[in-house]
Amino acid sequence: MSLDPKLLEILVCPVTKGPLVMSADKSELISHSARLAYPIRDGIPVMLADEARELKAEEVRG
Repeated sequence: MSLDPKLLEILVCPVTKGPLVMSADKSELISHSARLAYPIRDGIPVMLADEARELKAEEVRG
């Protein structure tokens, strides 16, 4: 299941207010500026910093 592209356009990272990018497997929304990945569960993005996982060094774009 994928997110509506219009929804992805308006969602921002709740920590940095920066843009989000869909992960390659479409299971997370990535905030490179916050170094966090927000899960997508049952087609719904969980935009809580407490639910996000920290990105590994190799996942952060340079």
